[in-house]
Amino acid sequence: MGASDMKARPLEVKAITGVIEELERQAAENPSKLKVRRDGDKIIVDGEIDVDALVMVVVGSMAGGP
Repeated sequence: MGASDMKARPLEVKAITGVIEELERQAAENPSKLKVRRDGDKIIVDGEIDVDALVMVVVGSMAGGP
């Protein structure tokens, strides 16, 4: 789903935004292990991801959390 689809599906927008922000946070926290770069509607990820933290963000966004 690209940015052009984001207006029609607010729940998905929250999940997408949460995932991207969490990946960028993890990359900023440990740039030697994770690199994240946006390329238009795509995101390029290279490295180790803390999947537990990523899942918590997605679940939180679905539950209406911060």
